[in-house]
Amino acid sequence: MTRTPLNFLWPELLWLLALLPLLVLAYLWLLGRRKKNTLRYSTVSLVKEAMGRHAGWRRHLPPALLLLALGTLLVAAARPTAVVSLPSTQKTIILAMDVSGSMRAADVQPNRLVASQEAAKAFLTDLPRDVKVGVVAFAGTAAIVQPPTLSREDVVAAIDRFQLQRGTAIGSGVVLSLSALFPEDSSIDLQQITGARAMPGSPEAQKKPPPPVEPGSFNSAAVILLTDGQRTTGPEPMDAAKMAADRGIRVYTVGIGTKDGEIIGFEGWSMRVRLDEVTLKNIAAATRAEYFYAGTAADLKQVYQSLSTRLVVETKETEVSALFAAAGALLVVLAGGLSVWWFGRVT
Repeated sequence: MTRTPLNFLWPELLWLLALLPLLVLAYLWLLGRRKKNTLRYSTVSLVKEAMGRHAGWRRHLPPALLLLALGTLLVAAARPTAVVSLPSTQKTIILAMDVSGSMRAADVQPNRLVASQEAAKAFLTDLPRDVKVGVVAFAGTAAIVQPPTLSREDVVAAIDRFQLQRGTAIGSGVVLSLSALFPEDSSIDLQQITGARAMPGSPEAQKKPPPPVEPGSFNSAAVILLTDGQRTTGPEPMDAAKMAADRGIRVYTVGIGTKDGEIIGFEGWSMRVRLDEVTLKNIAAATRAEYFYAGTAADLKQVYQSLSTRLVVETKETEVSALFAAAGALLVVLAGGLSVWWFGRVT
């Protein structure tokens, strides 16, 4: 929990704390009155026996604790709030991972695909067990290779089964990730995933998406998109990003491999690949997420670890009245217990 100044939803109730000095004066007045009454006893020894031989400061500790308890409960009544770090409410994460042929390049050791697989599996170990994880693989097309599940073994098996293909449909990866998160949303259909146009008047064309919400406001899910290239097919990535933003889903983007572009050859053929950082940054910005660049396998693992922290813990202003109420109740119990223990009654 972070230490920050308290704010109050009902600050006007704090004026009641001004009554505490009056209670102190009332307690002192009662002590003075009791002292006068003790003079009526016939002997001093009888007075000492009535008050307890070794009462001393212990006579005043229970009332002091009660006074402190009352002050704490009054603060609780004012409904204090504080900025604290709490477990996030994000319960589902979709890993959208590029499986295009360029992921076989070895500029990230041992190659981009293996490095991304190992980093993704390490990322899983840092997630709480109650977070569901799904996997979408995309190249020329996209596929849900593992629906959201709590089984880490199933997710690891899905990541290990990746098969490289030609093409890079970044937009399809984003849209299919949304389909995995919102299977009941009929406005996310296969034509949007493949980039095809719906015929006017067809049922697909008549499907209406839900009303847009504030970008980044859906805190129960997130998408992590990893790619090493630029779009060659499928829907426009920014159109897919808008779909995510309209549903409040954050799309964290991770770029891996060559920034400036180079020709990569393997198995007798070659291809030119270039990381489209501009598009990845724009996707992240449009959905209120962040972009990360991973140039090496170590960088990639560090990125995933950073994402784990960002996705699992969030800092927000939270009402902490219950903490003050619990502290006040504990002080009341402590005061009563000490009074009974020392004097045999509640004084």
